[in-house]
This record gives sequence, structure tokens and C-alpha cells, in this order.
Amino acid sequence: MHLCWSKGDVGGGWGISARSLSDFARMRKTVTLKAMSSRFVTVDRETPMLFPPDLKDWVKKDSLAHYIIDAVDTINIHSFSINQRGSGDAQYSPQMMLCLLIYCYATGRFSSRMIEEATYNDVAARYICGGDHHPDHDTICTFRRKNGAAIKEAFVKVLMLAKETGIIKKVGGISIDGTKIKANASKHSAASYKRAGQTIRRLEREIEELMKKAEQADSTPLEDGLTIPEELSRREERKKKLKEARRIIEERYKQEKRDRKAEYEKQTAHREEMKKAGKKVGRKPERPQDEEAVPDKMQVNFTDEESRIMKCGGGNYYEQCYNAQAAVDTEGSMLILGSYITNHANDKKELNPAIASVDAEIREIESVCADTGYYSEYAASTAENNGKGPRIYCAVERTKHHYGIEDIEKKDEKELDEENYTTKEIMKRRLKSKEGRKKYKKRKETVEPVFGIIKEVMGFRSFHLRGLEKVN
Repeated sequence: MHLCWSKGDVGGGWGISARSLSDFARMRKTVTLKAMSSRFVTVDRETPMLFPPDLKDWVKKDSLAHYIIDAVDTINIHSFSINQRGSGDAQYSPQMMLCLLIYCYATGRFSSRMIEEATYNDVAARYICGGDHHPDHDTICTFRRKNGAAIKEAFVKVLMLAKETGIIKKVGGISIDGTKIKANASKHSAASYKRAGQTIRRLEREIEELMKKAEQADSTPLEDGLTIPEELSRREERKKKLKEARRIIEERYKQEKRDRKAEYEKQTAHREEMKKAGKKVGRKPERPQDEEAVPDKMQVNFTDEESRIMKCGGGNYYEQCYNAQAAVDTEGSMLILGSYITNHANDKKELNPAIASVDAEIREIESVCADTGYYSEYAASTAENNGKGPRIYCAVERTKHHYGIEDIEKKDEKELDEENYTTKEIMKRRLKSKEGRKKYKKRKETVEPVFGIIKEVMGFRSFHLRGLEKVN
């Protein structure tokens, strides 16, 4: 260490030269650590490693990364989009990219930029990538977008592996539920049909006024920095977007009318079939009203047209969302056996699609539990398909959570003669039975905790991509 006389400071004095400050800091750090060696572990970040360590030594034996690598190694990569010609730069293997995606999703990192960062900062992610490979966010996003179908197939194969190893039973029940997940769009970017029409008329009046002002030679100058052509162009562009929004809403309303009519016809035909078979049927389905006018409140979002405004938080507020559906194993594993995304605001039409989302190779479905939001006579009866389908345990009304004395008393339960009851009455009686209560209890113990883990533990509360296909 060198001492020097400092003339620049008032009064002068002895001090440490600037070039030796780092040496002094290192010496002071070493002295401090030696003085406190009995209480602290020495942390040496200065001495370089002579040989690179094996990353496997830094990843715990029970790390999720090992399981993911082993599972993905069993998957055939031929369905993935890869450069078969081998031209250009070397490409990352689909196995490595898929392992990286699954590991980062499972540890709460969903954006491609966060996944790229993990390849530098997360030891397990570095181990998956072989230590020195760091796919950039664009490569990660492209892989995810191009290989959606292959990634889905990979998850099915992982579930089949779980079935072969006994984690999933071949025959059993599922519980289904939905949760609202925010779209990558603000609800303030949405325009209603009525508001869009009002704004278009206002813009037309403003455009007309600006045109008159432009024709007047002695017109009063506008504010500094503003010109009539720019103002006209801005309003014309806004008007064009709003007209397109109204067109989309009109097309969507026409499609909804066609869907409602087709649904009504299916329900009516099914009801007639049940009557012919001698079964008791419930209330006749309501014929959809043939309204020509588009509802004023019907909306479209400029950022993500396929997302919808939906009630959230028990109906306390609204958000721009998608409706995520999951079918979860009730036999102990709590694995998601089927899932998909819809933009339907409620679950009324989702019972049969949710059952169909479970691949037949994964589970032979014996029973299905669902809350009251899924119930309709048509959905429940078609799902059971005269005993050929799974047995449905679906609430038909909101029930109290508290069990009274009459609920816990032992009762002689007679087998229900379902021929003499409507589907709704059957569901009510079925859920009040001992077997029904036991089955339905599984719904709250399986699918609801899964959503809690996804949202609270993993932190997945909003999508990063836009459009129904990409979101799925």
C-alpha cells in the first residue's frame, strides 16, 4: 500500500492513493474475515475456479429438473417443428427447449424474457440447458408458438407415463371447475356497441367542423403544434377503428343468435327423445328471442378481440378475461387430466367439453363432480348418455356448507328409481345420499386447491399471449 501527500484537500494531509483503494478494500476484507472467522464462513469471490464444476453437483437430487428431464426423454420429438435439412446455425434440441419451458412454468416464470434470464441465474435451468447454452426470448417464444400441438401431446404422454407407473388409476373420477384468468388486454381498451356509435357520430360532427374551418380563409389559427390535416387524420383513423369494432360486434351477435338457435333445437330434440323413452322431463327449454337489434352493452376489445369482459371476485368486479377449465383427478394424484380455455363468461355449456378434454388413454371416467354453474338438464343427461357415460354429481342449487343434525344421522337409503324423476330431481337426491356427499366433497379437495396453487403459489394470474388459439 502506498501513502501520498494530498495537496488538493484543504489543509493537506496523508492519504491513500486512488490506484491502491481496491488493494486496501481487499486487505481490509481479509483482515475482517480473519478477525471474525469463528463466526462467519469465509466467502471468496476473487479466486477463480481452476476446473469447471459438474452442475449436477449443484442441483439437488430431488430437484424437479431431474424428473422433468427423465419424463421428456421418453417423448418422441418427431412431431416438433425442427429444421430437418440442417442448414443455417445449429438449433437447440426440442427436448432441451421443452424441459426448459416446463421447468420455468412449474417454478412460476411464464414470460419468454424471464425464461431467458433463468438460463443465466437459475442453476437448475442452466443444468437443463447444459450450462453454456442460453436461448434468447425470441427463440423461446417461437418454439412455444410453433409447437403448441406437440407440447400438448407431450403432456398427454407424461400423464400416460404416470398411469403406467401407477400414479394415476386407469378408472376413476374427475372434478371440473373453471377460473377467470386475465387477458393480455386492458378492460379500458374495450368499446361497447352503443358507445362506439355515439363516438362515431361525435367524430363526424368534429370532422365536418374542421372541414368548414379549413375552407375559411380568415379562420382563427389553431393552437401551436396542431394543424387541421393532422386533426382530420386522427379523427378519421379513430372513426375507422370504431366502425370496425361495431362490425365485429354485429358479426359476433349474429353468430351468437345462430348458436342459441342451434342449442335450442338440440335441447328440444333431446327432450322429445327422453319423453318417447318414457322418462320424466323437466321444464321446456326457453325459445331464444329473435331480436334484430344488437344489445347496447355488447363489447369488443381493441387489444385482444377474442377476450371478454367477465365477472370476477364472486361478481364484485369485472375484468378482461378468459375462462380456464380444468378436469382434475379425484383418486389421489391431483393431476390435471384435461384442460382448455374458452371465452364463454360462464360454465353453463362446459360440462361435456370438460369431460371430452380428458384423453381416453389417460382415464376411463367413472364419475364427474361439478358445481351448480355447470348444470343444465341437457348437459347432465347427454353426459350420462343413458348409463353409457360417467355418473354426474352436479349441484343444481347453492347449498349450505354447514351440516345439520339431520345430515349426520344414519339413514336407510333406498335405491333411487330414476325413471320417475326429472334429471334435476335425480341430481338433488343423488347429492344428498351418503355416496353423493362423499363424491362431491372431492371437488373442493382437488380442483379448487389446484387453482389456488396455480394462482397463489406459481403466480399465474394473466396471459402473456393474445387470441384464443395462442392462449390455449
